Amino acid sequence: MKSLLIMMVVVMALTGLNSCKDTSVTGKEEQTPMKKELTAKDILGNPDYLAISYGGYREISRDIRKQPTLSEIKDDLQILYAMGVRVLRTYNVHYPHAFNILTSIRQLKEEDPDFEMYVMLGAWIDCKNAWTELEPDHYAESEQNESEMARAIALASQFSDIVKIFAVGNEAMIRWAESYYVQPEVILKWVTHLQSLKKEGKLPADLWITSSDDFASWGGGDPSYHTETLAQLVAAVDYISMHTYPYHNSHYNPEFWLVPEEEQGLSEIIIIENAMLRAKEFAMSQYDSVVNYVRSLGLEKPVHIGETGWATVATELYGSDGSKATDEYKQGLYYKHMREWTNSTGISCFYFEAFNEKWKDAHNQRGSENHFGLFTIAGQAKYPTWELVDKDIFKGLTRNGNPITKTYGGDKKALMNDVLIPPTRKEHMSTH
Repeated sequence: MKSLLIMMVVVMALTGLNSCKDTSVTGKEEQTPMKKELTAKDILGNPDYLAISYGGYREISRDIRKQPTLSEIKDDLQILYAMGVRVLRTYNVHYPHAFNILTSIRQLKEEDPDFEMYVMLGAWIDCKNAWTELEPDHYAESEQNESEMARAIALASQFSDIVKIFAVGNEAMIRWAESYYVQPEVILKWVTHLQSLKKEGKLPADLWITSSDDFASWGGGDPSYHTETLAQLVAAVDYISMHTYPYHNSHYNPEFWLVPEEEQGLSEIIIIENAMLRAKEFAMSQYDSVVNYVRSLGLEKPVHIGETGWATVATELYGSDGSKATDEYKQGLYYKHMREWTNSTGISCFYFEAFNEKWKDAHNQRGSENHFGLFTIAGQAKYPTWELVDKDIFKGLTRNGNPITKTYGGDKKALMNDVLIPPTRKEHMSTH
């Protein structure tokens, strides 16, 4: 009897080992691979898993009545999936949008087992008195942070097959975020809390924890950020999510952007293309500055890009009366350069952003913050994605009921009429 039981156990074990094999009518075994559940470590830096920042808001407000529907979100996800995006970044959980995105992904996976999409879930962090008429207290945190974190933790647990990264705050430590920034101690507190939940088995052990912030907040810029607390935070996170924006620096730090004297006799198209190569190099230098700071601490941490992007419309600092950085042609070059660089070097780039969102600068609909999308709100593909339209990858897909077509009707000559030439140093000095 004992030997029989042993044999049964062996047979069961062998059956389990071969459960992924099928025997066809020809008697040959066919291997049916079991799908491995991927982790952040598998996804980040993997060029087969393109990353993007996503907000599906169509309206001028994020009011509860203006939230995108599940159907609208699914339309967006199908568009992004078609272009190779597999990782989305969200920013907060105090609106229903993040939950609805996760629900939409789950439903799409149920409808099609081959559908694959993961999420970097963001929890918004504020200082005390943020977004009120009171003076922001940057040395104390908002009472709302605790409930925001609790909701995000619950979502990360409920959707553990989808949420692979948890980001504590968005540009929450950078001092130019005057309305809401906090000290690194606040971020460290919550990162430490999340890491303890992982150790206790209350969150998946392979969930990666980070904070997504400006390169300077991660030690890549002003040495005044190089504090003991920041060093502790670098040690506590699973990886660093840094932001770099040559677009904004075309105004605030324009040396790289101004046309060098030796280029002033070149054709306009060469001048523009050279400027965009310098923009890529500017982003690379900011990335390297963060890597170098981390290494100076004696630490080795993966560094990925949590945000970078290029606007296509602007009425203020970056338009025709400013740095002249803004148009679809430059966006196309920047997107191409950034994808080529990051894909070839094992860096994830959460490109900002998927679709235009007009709530961001509600009082100025031509403000640049409303126009960072690779697609318009109506679903038109901007210049960076024209080639994908030509390849027919969006066939049958719609946004707001509209098929995916090209901006400018696909007329590149018309697009180039709106392209601005970066200023020379002399032109820049005359306007500043």
